[in-house]
Amino acid sequence: MRGSRGLPSRIATALRARFSRWALARHSPGTSTVLGQRNVYILPTPAGWFFALTLLVLLVGSINYQLNLGYLFTFALAGSALMSMHLTHANLRGLQLAAGGGEPAEWFAGRSGVLHLRVHAGRGARWGLLARLDDADERALDVAAGESVELALPWRPARRGHLAWPALRLETRYPLGLWRAWSVWRPALRLWVYPAPRDPALPLPVPEARAGSHEMRRRGDGDEADELRDWRIGDPMRRVVWRKSRDDRWIVRSSGSMPAGAVLSLDWQALPPAWDAEARLEQLCAWVLLARRAGLAWELRLPGQTRAAAATHEHARECLRLLAQWGTEDATRAA
Repeated sequence: MRGSRGLPSRIATALRARFSRWALARHSPGTSTVLGQRNVYILPTPAGWFFALTLLVLLVGSINYQLNLGYLFTFALAGSALMSMHLTHANLRGLQLAAGGGEPAEWFAGRSGVLHLRVHAGRGARWGLLARLDDADERALDVAAGESVELALPWRPARRGHLAWPALRLETRYPLGLWRAWSVWRPALRLWVYPAPRDPALPLPVPEARAGSHEMRRRGDGDEADELRDWRIGDPMRRVVWRKSRDDRWIVRSSGSMPAGAVLSLDWQALPPAWDAEARLEQLCAWVLLARRAGLAWELRLPGQTRAAAATHEHARECLRLLAQWGTEDATRAA
C-alpha cells in the first residue's frame, strides 16, 4: 500500500522532469536568451480556475432565467479574463536574459551564495516578475521600458563538482492573477563547486624540509625558548608536553626555527583511517585554504594523484578543482 500511494507522486515528478527537459531545449544555447512564443507557457492559476467556474455558474443562471444583463455581465467578465491572458503572456514575451558576471569566485557544497542575472525589458515595461533558481527563494522585480536590471539570485549547491548553471524559472501573474506565464532557462555555463571546508579543521601538518635546503628561518627574536602549540599531524610524540596536555587536546613544544625551504604535505593518507572520502576531501579543502591564506607552499597528495609544491593562487585553484571532481564522473572522463 505504501508503494501504491507513492506511485502518483513519482509519476508527477517524472512528468515535470520530462517537461523541464523539453522546455530547456526550446532555448538557443548560450549565456543569453530572448523569451518568445516558443518558450513562454501560460496556464490558469487556482484563482483563474475558480473564476472560470464562477463564469460558468453565471452563464447557466442567465440562460435559466433569461437575464439579458446576466449575459452582458458574464461576457464582459470573460472578455476581461481573455484580455488578462494576453497581457500576462506579453509581460514575459520579448524579455532578454543574460547570465554570468559578478558571481563569487569560489563555491562550496552546501553553502549559500548568489548568481547574477541581467534582465532587459525592451520596448515595454514589465511588472510583477518573479525569478528563482531551482527550489531557492523567489526574487521579485519590475523593469521599466528600455532599462536593464541586475538581479542577485540565491543558490545553494547540494554537491561538489563541475556543475551546470542551475535552471532559472521566470514567471508572472500580472495583471489580475488569473493566469501564470512562465519560462525555464539554463545558461550554458558551468560552476566549480568545491567540498565544504571542514569546520573546525585540524591544524596544518608540520612543514617538511626539502633536500638541499639548510638555511634556517627564525620564528622569534633571538634565542627565545621553544613555543607551545596544539599537536598537528606529523608531530613526533617526543615533543608532547604531557603535563600541559588533556585527553582532547595535546600540547607540543615547537622549535624556534624551521628550514626556509620547508613545504606542507597535505596527504590523504595522513588523515584518520576512520574518515570516509567526503570527510577527507573537506579536511584537505580546509588545509588548502589555510595554507593559501598563510602564504605557505604545499603539495597535495591524493590516491593516484599528486600536485607538486607551490604557493600561488593558480596552484590553489588547481588543488581545489582536483578536490571538487575527485571520484566524480567528470574526473573519470578527464582521466
